[in-house]
Amino acid sequence: MKSNEEAPFVFGVRVEGDTFTDRREETETLKMNFLYGVNTILISPRRMGKTSLVDKVCSLMEDEGVRIARMDAFCCRSEYDFINSFATAVVRATSNRWEEWIENAKVFLSRFVPKISFGQDPLNDFSVSLEYNASNTTTEDVLALPEKIAEEKGYRIVVCIDEFQQVGDFQDSLTFQKKLRSVWQLQRHVSYCLYGSKKHIMETMFQHHSYPFYRFGDIIYLQKIAEEDWVEYICSRFESTGKHISQEIAREICMLTDRYSSYVQQLSWFVWLKTRETATEADLRYAVNKLLDSCEPLFIQQTEDLSSYQMNFLRAIIEGVNTGFTQSAVLRKYHLGTAANITRLKKALTEKDLITTVAAKRIEMCDPILALWLRERVLKVN
Repeated sequence: MKSNEEAPFVFGVRVEGDTFTDRREETETLKMNFLYGVNTILISPRRMGKTSLVDKVCSLMEDEGVRIARMDAFCCRSEYDFINSFATAVVRATSNRWEEWIENAKVFLSRFVPKISFGQDPLNDFSVSLEYNASNTTTEDVLALPEKIAEEKGYRIVVCIDEFQQVGDFQDSLTFQKKLRSVWQLQRHVSYCLYGSKKHIMETMFQHHSYPFYRFGDIIYLQKIAEEDWVEYICSRFESTGKHISQEIAREICMLTDRYSSYVQQLSWFVWLKTRETATEADLRYAVNKLLDSCEPLFIQQTEDLSSYQMNFLRAIIEGVNTGFTQSAVLRKYHLGTAANITRLKKALTEKDLITTVAAKRIEMCDPILALWLRERVLKVN
């Protein structure tokens, strides 16, 4: 494989081109929402491809007369951080030259002085910082910025915000969320696509009637890609590089990763690396250990502070217990304490993003590879 050739499988970064598979229905739905100004909330477990899906749809908007402002809220720790990132994203998306960036910032943020700093590439690398005073209307002015620009310039804007759940950690978060909604819900030329990696927090923010963003827009639950689509994709990517993998081993990859998009790509990559001509079961076993090795530092960090009760609860799930945790036999077998303790365990492990509640109130692990790591290397479950 030459250095300039495309890797057959991609993980850890956004997936595009031939490495982006399926998601046809979700792509079309999101595209229509962008075109017609429908606010969208994407909810799914992490590693399911939310960011890649949004990136895909954003690329389809280039010829539709829609401007896309993209922002990652992961590093935002306060309202101040958020509005600076928001202003930067909007100004960047609505200007073609750095002179226009400066002009837009001055015209549309005229009530205070924006400070624009440039990186090594002044055409693409810049940020906007604002003279901020929490007692004035700076926040509302910035939040209204995309609507002002859209009205003035005559086009639609879609603002995509990744890791949106971060605003839930801000000081006086509910007040800030009310500010966001009060401004955004009145905008006619701007819509929002909000998504994040913490499923339970996103569900609370957008589905609980006491939260400001309740019923803010179209909620899309990103489902797993079908096994048949994955098998076809894995086999075709091997064939495109002159290697072969059987449908049976491709199905095993799907089973081991529970069809979580990033993990399917990563495990397939490790199998591909090990394969000379035709993938074998030995190649798959090597790849699984390679995947566990690569994830182990993170998994240790996620589990090292868990109590014995919490680890026992995870063991129960790994051994196939998904409901009935308060039954006497389950409490005794897994040393879970009293029935009253189960509620506390569920809450704590959910907040740590280790478990999730699915249909029929079944409890499952959020991360299939974490579950595999615990099974094989920590709990030694047969």
